[in-house]
Order: sequence, then C-alpha cells, then structure tokens
Amino acid sequence: MSGTDTTRFPTSAEELQSMVEEFFSVQCRYQAAIREIRTKLEILDDEFQMRHKRNPIHHMQSRMKSVPSMMEKLARRNANKSISSAVEHLTDIAGIRVICSYLEDVYRVADLLTQQDDIHLVRVRDYIKQPKENGYRSLHLVVEVPVFLSEGRLLVPVEIQLRTIAMDFWASLEHSLRYKAQGEVPDDISRELIQTASDIALLDRRMQDIHDKVDALNQIE
Repeated sequence: MSGTDTTRFPTSAEELQSMVEEFFSVQCRYQAAIREIRTKLEILDDEFQMRHKRNPIHHMQSRMKSVPSMMEKLARRNANKSISSAVEHLTDIAGIRVICSYLEDVYRVADLLTQQDDIHLVRVRDYIKQPKENGYRSLHLVVEVPVFLSEGRLLVPVEIQLRTIAMDFWASLEHSLRYKAQGEVPDDISRELIQTASDIALLDRRMQDIHDKVDALNQIE
C-alpha cells in the first residue's frame, strides 16, 4: 500500500459517486444490523415496563456514517480510502444512541443487551467513569450482531452510545457551541463546559438517589 494511496481523497465527482454506489451495495447489512439492535433494545424496554412499570430507555437515535465522514476517518488512520477499507477498519459505520432515564439504567440496558448469546461484545469504553478531557460522558460499546442476507450469515459491528438525558443535553449543546466557535474554544469557555459537565454528573447522581428512595417507599407500601 503506497503513501499516495493512503492519503488521497477522491479527486472528482465521478470517484465520489463510485464510492457512494459501492456503499449502497453494502449498506443493507448495516441497516439490518441497526434494526436487529433496535429491536432487541425495544423488547428489553417493553419487558422492563411490564415488570417495573417504567421504561429505562427514554428514546433512541440511529445513524449510518456518511461516505465523506468515513473517508475522513480513514485518512486520520492513514488507511486506504475505499468502502471495502471502511468495512474492514471502521466499527462505527452503523451507530445507535440510547438515551436512558437514570444513570443505573445505562449500565442495566448495556448488561441486558450484551448478555444475549447472539451478541458479541467487541469493545467497551466507559466515558462515564472516566470522562474525556472536555467533560464528555457516555458509555460506548461496539458489538457484533448476526444478520442473515442472501450472501449468508454476517457478523456486523454496531457502535452503541448509552447516556442519560442530562449527558445527552450537555453533549448536544457542547458540540453545537464548538461548531459555532469555528475553531479553538478559548480556555475559559472550555473550563466552563467541563465544570458544567461535572455539575450535570452530580445532578444525575442526585436524581438516581431520589429515584432509589421513591422505589424504596413503594416497596414498603
């Protein structure tokens, strides 16, 4: 693999169109994997509602990484710029964000999903217990789920991000503010964002404590 091959982006509309067409030929497997994971999570959420009279999952969002985004990530890794290379090297082409009501729900949902015998856990990154330097908190899983297509059984990776409503609120606004800043965020603003993330984490713990106390009262009754 030459240096030129590993650093060059598509140089024409025709090359980009070719990549898009190639991606369409493999996107079915990723869409199927997203549906498989979403269905599993919906079933877990429904069963939890039946047993405990509440839903641990507030809502879910899913997405597939765009071709330009894949090529940019491959460039950062000095990998060949092609769809086949993306399939080989990237584990976040398909992604699901799971927004949970409480902190313990994040870990409960993750455990219930990964304990299923057809789910293969590839990687865990716990940015809740060890936040990123910018204050970001979330639990990231990469799992492989089997999908059955005409070409046979395939194990397809899906990245799952689990976070609380409060964590999602912070992450969404932090991303928007950094994008609006169009470059480096001044140190004083970065410090404020980090402090805000810490404040939100404290609120998450307090809400969890309140929930646990209410649960205890219901058990007494």
